[in-house]
Amino acid sequence: MDQDLREQLKLVVQQSLIKSQTPGAAIAVHINGQAFLETGIGCENKDHEGLLSTDASFYIYSITKSLIATASLYLVGKRLLELDAPVHAYLTDLSLDTSITLRQLLSHTSGLSDYSGVPAYSEAVKANPSSPWSTETFLDLAQTQGLQFAPGKGWGYFNIGYLLLKRILERTTGLSIQMLLDQVIFSPLSLKKSFVPITLDNSFHLTSGYSAFFNGDELQDITRIYHPAWVAHSVFISTAPELAMIIDAIFRGQILDPPLVEQMSHPNYSLGKFPLFGNLGYGLGLFIDTESPYGKVTGHTGEGPGYSAAAFHFSRLAGFSTTITALVNRDKHDYGLALVYKMAHIIAEH
Repeated sequence: MDQDLREQLKLVVQQSLIKSQTPGAAIAVHINGQAFLETGIGCENKDHEGLLSTDASFYIYSITKSLIATASLYLVGKRLLELDAPVHAYLTDLSLDTSITLRQLLSHTSGLSDYSGVPAYSEAVKANPSSPWSTETFLDLAQTQGLQFAPGKGWGYFNIGYLLLKRILERTTGLSIQMLLDQVIFSPLSLKKSFVPITLDNSFHLTSGYSAFFNGDELQDITRIYHPAWVAHSVFISTAPELAMIIDAIFRGQILDPPLVEQMSHPNYSLGKFPLFGNLGYGLGLFIDTESPYGKVTGHTGEGPGYSAAAFHFSRLAGFSTTITALVNRDKHDYGLALVYKMAHIIAEH
């Protein structure tokens, strides 16, 4: 029966890839803390050459926020940070509204404006993909745009808030974000392929990732041209199995104490009903569906040039605690998320 389910999961992903003209996807399904299925499906490149390996490396884009949030809560547990302390207490050199708290940065309720909607940003990425803005340029943008709403009085998806969190983590610990995540997550879980790329050269071992963003309608491999520092808060590289291990470990209490996991996965703001979600909310670095037929569903999506990614934990999918990750080597909107839910439906009906 288990082998039949594995084949069904691989088939539904393969059929979706063919239909959407997407080269490949790496997937991982962990049930009750054990790897049930970890595999690559499809091809490494758009010419259908080479099978995609199980441990192929991808940018996970905004799933990085879940890792930064985990590190933040780890330091809260060590009493080095306070969730409701003003950000200004940690970043005294920046001109920010003094009422903004760490909790508001983590939950996207700070009111800070973001760079992603600024035309100059998209234009700069497209014109100079290998030459990113400096951290100072991103921070200057945050300080000069003003607030979109009063802190705590709304919700807006702000990458810039996670750049501030990254700076707070590094100043508080004296460690780079890579060293801190090594200490908190990667080393305890014995992960070997998850890390923060600093230079474009660090990204050359990625599986090919395809986008039409830089070249009109023609798909182009972005791994040699898109610098990871265009993601202001950093972007992690990982694999489907390692990412599943991370998400699973968070909810099994292997990284954070249960009260901290509860805070992280408690909705701070409700976004209402969305496709695939009964009642979508955002906690501390995590999207949360509190009205799913699969119990509480918690995780994050990631999307950017070349890749679409998703990693979600289902509290009782077919009666089991289940984590599903999907990393896709083409940037189709919410495609990683769609694959995660296609697999969840197969598991639920099996």
